[in-house]
Order: sequence, then structure tokens, then C-alpha cells
Amino acid sequence: MSIDREQAAAIARALGLDEHGLKVSTVGGGDIASAHVFQVADDQVFVKSLPVDQGDLLSAEADGLEAIAATGTVRVPRVVRWGAQDDIAWLALEYLELAQRSPHADAELGRALAEMHHHGAENFGWHRNNYIGLTPQHNPQLDDWTAFFLAHRLDCQFDRLASAHPEKNWADLKQAIGQSWRKTHAGHQPSPALVHGDLWCGNAAAVGRDQPVIFDPAVHYADRETDLAMTSLFGGFSESFYRAYEDTWPLPAGHEQRELYYKLYHVLNHANLFAGAYLESAGRMCYRILGE
Repeated sequence: MSIDREQAAAIARALGLDEHGLKVSTVGGGDIASAHVFQVADDQVFVKSLPVDQGDLLSAEADGLEAIAATGTVRVPRVVRWGAQDDIAWLALEYLELAQRSPHADAELGRALAEMHHHGAENFGWHRNNYIGLTPQHNPQLDDWTAFFLAHRLDCQFDRLASAHPEKNWADLKQAIGQSWRKTHAGHQPSPALVHGDLWCGNAAAVGRDQPVIFDPAVHYADRETDLAMTSLFGGFSESFYRAYEDTWPLPAGHEQRELYYKLYHVLNHANLFAGAYLESAGRMCYRILGE
């Protein structure tokens, strides 16, 4: 949602910026929120905005960025402040000049991500619900990963698809995938790890090419393999990333089989958000898992 001049001035005051001489530039790249750069003299701040009734998305983003920053492992944009002004919600972040990741940055990211995953908790889930894209992501705290992933990741996505597309067999696929997941991975009980939650290549960049930075998280405690599965769904991460991760903390046996289920969560979410070809992709992935 675009910010008008009066709103920009009010946000600048809230940030402690001198509104006189304020320059506001709209920048691209965001699929959900409008993005702006506020500049006063030599000071720049990155500001995202949404309609005020969607402000919880920005609150969740700030919460996730602060959680990752607190680990001291992977760089994220520093949260400056978030709030609301009239009919908009906004989130102000440290302005970073982002660049494409070099192989060196990817190696650094692989090592840092493995270190971040060592930050765990007693249970899976999170202290609040958040979002995967625009889709609500429920995060009750459970100690059983198999049950958590099925009930609060896969089943939620299948239920949304079945409601939106009742003519399809999503309810049957939900049952079949659930039976397959329980049968093949009931014994997989990893340690809860802090995960980014939406780590595709569009949410990872570099500062100066060699320092990795990640953003737009959907954090929670989960099987760390879920982050690695997401990185491979759309590509964009070099071999140096995976090699560095493995050198730091090797993945356990069976991760190749679990990867398909973890990718399925995101493909189902894309089908819910965008429909179209993603509906077919989600169906094909289900049948691939089921061996049909």
C-alpha cells in the first residue's frame, strides 16, 4: 500500500528523522507489501507498508527478524521500528544495498545457517502464529514433530485447497499423504531447530557480494531439514552452500525421502495462493510421493 506525503512525514517523525528534506522512493521486489526508501541527508531507512488490517504480517516479520538476529549467526536487516499511521501499517528496517550472492557468500550462508539451526527449544512451533506468504501459519507448541508437521503444515494446506476447489480430490490426497507420512517417518524425531521457514533464493542476498543476508522469514522451531528442502525447491543456491552446511552439520540418513514432503508444504501453499499451474504441480508431487 503506497504511502502519501503526510503519512511519510508522520512515519519519519516516529523514526526520529527530520521530515524536512525527506525523500521517499518507491522500490520494487515485494510481492505482498509496498516498499519504500526514506532518505534524509545521509540517512536511509527501508520501509514496508500494508493496509492496517494486514499489519499483523509486518509484526510477524519483525518478530522473526529479531529472533534470527538474536542468534548472532546470519545477518538480517535490523528492525528499526514498526507501527501504524492512519489506514496503513508499516515496518522500518535497516537499509541494505543488496547484491547477488557469490559462491563465497553461499558458503558463508551454509555455515551460518547450520549454526543458526543449533539454536533450539523444547518444542516445535513458535510463541505466536505467523505467515507463509499471505497464508496464516499456525504454530502451537508440540513435542512430536511427525504430528506437528502433519496437522499444522500439510493438513492445513490440504484443507484450504479442498475448500477452494471442492471439485478436486484434495481431501483424498490429504488422507493418503497423511498415511504415507506417518508410515514412513513416524520414528523421525529431530531436535527442534530455529528455521527461517521460507528460505527460497529470493529471500537471500549478499551485502558487498560476500556477506550473506536473509530476510522475509516465517520463523518457527522445526526439523532443520525443512529449510534445506525449501532452498532446493526453486534453486538458486550454489553447491558451495550445501557443501558448507554439510561440513558444519551433516544431515541425517533419510533426509532425501523427507525432502519431498517438506517441499510439498510450499507447493501446496503456492497452489492456495496462486492456483493455476501450481495446482497441477501440487497434485503431481502428491502422486510422486505416493508412488503412483
